[in-house]
Parts: sequence; structure tokens; C-alpha cells
Amino acid sequence: MTVQVEIWTDINCPFCYLGKARFERALSEFAHHDDVEVVHRSFELDPTLSADESGPVIAKIARKYGISEAQAAANERGIGAQAAELGLPYLTEGRDYGSSFDMHRLLHHALAKGKQDELLDALYRANFAEQQSLFGDHQRLAEIAIGAGLDETGVRAVLADPDAYADAVRADEQEAAQLDATGVPFFVIDRKYGVSGAHPSTVFAQALDQAWGDREPLVQMAGGADVCGPDGCELPAHD
Repeated sequence: MTVQVEIWTDINCPFCYLGKARFERALSEFAHHDDVEVVHRSFELDPTLSADESGPVIAKIARKYGISEAQAAANERGIGAQAAELGLPYLTEGRDYGSSFDMHRLLHHALAKGKQDELLDALYRANFAEQQSLFGDHQRLAEIAIGAGLDETGVRAVLADPDAYADAVRADEQEAAQLDATGVPFFVIDRKYGVSGAHPSTVFAQALDQAWGDREPLVQMAGGADVCGPDGCELPAHD
């Protein structure tokens, strides 16, 4: 008996980076963690980006939210402080953004090879903690995927074929829309409970407990006392 957790994320999303760490902290303390299956699903914050389009994150945030670059930079420092509390490295300046579609295709390939979690962690580190750009560079993506334990031949074949796993990525995104997920991270537990956002670990712990309780068969703690049934109530015996 297992609990399935599906997590819609995007590598561009800093709160997905934080949310994964917070969820994993809750999962590590969950009594039944070995019986939880985690699958990462695709979600692009900006699916209109072309493969070769990229630029500075701070300038993009400022344009998107109509704030100054100084305010956007302050927001990045705030996220960096949250990351530090989780022990996560985070570059608060100098990062860029770009299309994550090829990364999502590789993540589906990694899922088929049993290496999805390792690749996602590697992509997050590359995007949020390393100076070298992650976007628009198949050689860099290949190096990251190979470093995460994937076979080089398979990785390069996926990157060379723009149709490889493309349908799987689009299917995930369509499913997110059907589930009314308009932002990420978005956690779905057993297709019954949804948790939207990078909540504290306690929230994920409560969700896991609730989902497990709904699946766990009843354990009878005691028996043999007076009961009522279809045939009536048993009368207590008297000496």
C-alpha cells in the first residue's frame, strides 16, 4: 500500500526549489516514507519562450511585476535567505532565465530510467547555485544529465530529437490545467489532496498523515466488549 505524490514544477521557479526541500524534510520524518512514491510533473512558467531566448532574471521580474530592478533584487535576496535556512545554495544576482522545455523532456527520460529525482536536483543546483547559464546549451544540459547518472548516448539522443518526450511534457501541462493548477510548485497526493505553494514542512507532514490515514486499513485496538449488531445488542452476562 503506497501513497503517490505528484509534484508539478519548473526549473525556473525558485519556490519549486525551496518547496522540494521542504517537502523532502517532511517526507524524511514521515513514518511510512518508504511507501511514498514521488513523481515530478512538467510545468513551464513561460511556455512561449523559444529555445534560444534567455536574459537576466532580475530584469525579467521587474518587467513582469511592474516593479523596479532594485525591488526585484531585494526579492531575490529574500528568497536567498529562505534558501539559506534550508541549507540550499542560492545566487541572488547574475542568474538568467530561459526555456525549460528541453529540461522537462530530459526529466521524462530520467523518469523512465529511474533517475528523475537526481536529475531534477542537478538542474536546480545548476540554475540556482552556479554562475554558468543553464539555458540554450545542449552541451551543458548533457553534462548535467550525465553527471546525474544518465547514460550519455540516451541523453544526447533525447536532446537531438525535439519530439522525444515532447508529448509527455504537454500531457503533464494539460493535466495541470485540468487540476486548476495555475502556479507551481503544485503537489497532488493520491489524486485527492492538493497543496499549492512552497509551504513549511509541517503542512506537508499533515498532508502525508491525512493521505496515509485515508488509505490505511482499520487496526482494531481492542475487542470483546459489549456491542450491538444486526441481530441486536449482546446482553452482559450476570452471575
